[in-house]
Amino acid sequence: MNNFRFHAYTDIRFGEGCIKDLNSAMLPFGKKVLLVYGGGSIKKSGLYDKVKELLSDFEITELAGIEPNPKIESVRAGVKLCKENGVQAVLAAGGGSTIDAAKVIAAGACYDGDAWDLVVDPAKIGEVLPIITILTICATGSEMNKNAVISNMENNEKLGTSSHDMIPRVSFCDPTYLYTLPAMQTAAGTADIMSHVFEQYFQKNTGAFLTDCISESILKTCIQYCPVALREPNNYEARANLSWASTLALNGLPTAGKGGAWTCHPIEHELSAYYDITHGVGLAIVTPRWMRYILNEKTVDQFCQYAENVWKIEKMEDKFCMAQKAIDRTEKFFKDCGIPMTLSELGIDEIYFDKMAEKAVCFGGLENAYIALTKEDVKKILKMCL
Repeated sequence: MNNFRFHAYTDIRFGEGCIKDLNSAMLPFGKKVLLVYGGGSIKKSGLYDKVKELLSDFEITELAGIEPNPKIESVRAGVKLCKENGVQAVLAAGGGSTIDAAKVIAAGACYDGDAWDLVVDPAKIGEVLPIITILTICATGSEMNKNAVISNMENNEKLGTSSHDMIPRVSFCDPTYLYTLPAMQTAAGTADIMSHVFEQYFQKNTGAFLTDCISESILKTCIQYCPVALREPNNYEARANLSWASTLALNGLPTAGKGGAWTCHPIEHELSAYYDITHGVGLAIVTPRWMRYILNEKTVDQFCQYAENVWKIEKMEDKFCMAQKAIDRTEKFFKDCGIPMTLSELGIDEIYFDKMAEKAVCFGGLENAYIALTKEDVKKILKMCL
């Protein structure tokens, strides 16, 4: 097991009605706030009015319209508002895209240069305004981690950045806010949660038994409760378990004692950088193909562990057959949740595969992945996704 740092920095307020404490939770950070949100769903749900009511004695500046794959232009607009209005804290109400944008806005507000610098080179991130979140979609785990992903469509780049100072100070997670999510967002969000776990579960390091058990439990939770949430959108138990799974999947626990470059995320980032597709959908398409491509003598035991502990597949003499069954079950799960399972269904062909594969290897550091991949390897995986 590797050495690791785990700092439970975020004050998680979880459960129905937890937002009642929003005023007292934000007060220590100052009363000049930038409220960041997306396409207006928080207004339809009544959350916007509730926030304005609870923070009636605060000076609120608003930035609406954050995109599903947040753009650097929106971040720049938020930074400008912070500097013009002397903002002291950033409140993000939405899903991972809104929170990711808020994180880089909070960092950019304390930086003299262009906010894109902080995406390209995280070492330039210095002071960061306090970040508070109200979660309305469970998927990215942004409510309790240091990461953010921002797109620059001018040069077809979708890059991740991170800083411990971008970890939210307080996050409100009320599962009832997930009741109105469209089915595809629920399914794609679950695929995103599972992909976060896969990226940490399938790594070179061995001996992190407890960490793997945590990962397996998160995966089993997603498999059990996503179908329930799709059938019964207002099922509190299902929404609550998926929400907590999302938070735990990327808050540092599933990678404690492990580590290494991720694979499916860098590949998918290139897909959504060129085609602006839903992140979780892209991950669901790529993941089973990647699993099949890397299945070999070195990886088969981990896949058999996954098969037995997550899918309850009985041990088989033929390890490769057992591993393939688990991969098949994974792909079928995503398909049964209603997720498109080929790039062709999304109108994507192989015209940009060369460029995407090259960037995925370069930006993703895929030479350090669970199974090292070259540009040609990534191209083959992408072709398997057609």
